[in-house]
Amino acid sequence: MKLQGKVAVITGASMGIGEAIAKLFLEEGAKLVLCARDLARMQAAVPRIGGGDDNTLCVSCDVSKRDQVDAMMQAAMKKFGRVDILVNNAGFGLNDSIEKMKVAEFKQMFDTNLFGAVECMQAAIPLMRQQGGGDIVNVSSVSGHISSPYMGGYAATKHAMNAIGMAARVELLRHNINVVTVCPGYISTDFSKNMIKGSQPQRVGGAVRYSVGPDVVARDTLKAVLKRKRQALTPWFYWIFVKLYQNAPGLIERQLSKSLKPTSQVIAEGAKKSN
Repeated sequence: MKLQGKVAVITGASMGIGEAIAKLFLEEGAKLVLCARDLARMQAAVPRIGGGDDNTLCVSCDVSKRDQVDAMMQAAMKKFGRVDILVNNAGFGLNDSIEKMKVAEFKQMFDTNLFGAVECMQAAIPLMRQQGGGDIVNVSSVSGHISSPYMGGYAATKHAMNAIGMAARVELLRHNINVVTVCPGYISTDFSKNMIKGSQPQRVGGAVRYSVGPDVVARDTLKAVLKRKRQALTPWFYWIFVKLYQNAPGLIERQLSKSLKPTSQVIAEGAKKSN
């Protein structure tokens, strides 16, 4: 087992990517501290993950509130005595134009997607330093490299998360703490259904054809942790789009513009592909 003896704290673990990472990490021998705002929903996910009282701990935690983050880390230390891996996965999306999106919702998204991740890092880093090392996984997005129309606010949180992760990685290397930024593309989860939809909800429809399940993200995340990578785009072929955008941004922008569809239609197409 590749994570035998490790303790992993995973935020946003009650569904989607977080649940898939938790399931794989447990299969590889890790003990889990599973965090979500809704404790009942988190507990309902435990049978799907496969954990029990000896190897899992469920904690209700809003990562945007530092007192709850500190309580989560204290609970992890009380139950398992250490924190080896932190997976910052909690987050949500906002689907609206820059012109029309509500700034209050934009700020709320930053509080969870970015500042919540930083709060968790600041709570975990001293514990990892004391025990001689650790690994931090920041689940970002391909949107942190390519900003899609009508998802600009969300992309801003992920661009910022990429910057925080890259800086923290250099700062923490001397303490044997690795920071890896995992950037998923279009993944078959309830992310699109659950995101806040404003007055002009449109999405890039073409991305649906490239969608994969969250288990792919989980496997790539495990590989990135074991190899102590700097960054992982998942699935791997999104590197092609990122490199194209870096070298021919106009080409990608035209494709994004032509691919726009009503969000409800994109969600329906994604559901049909999943089935």
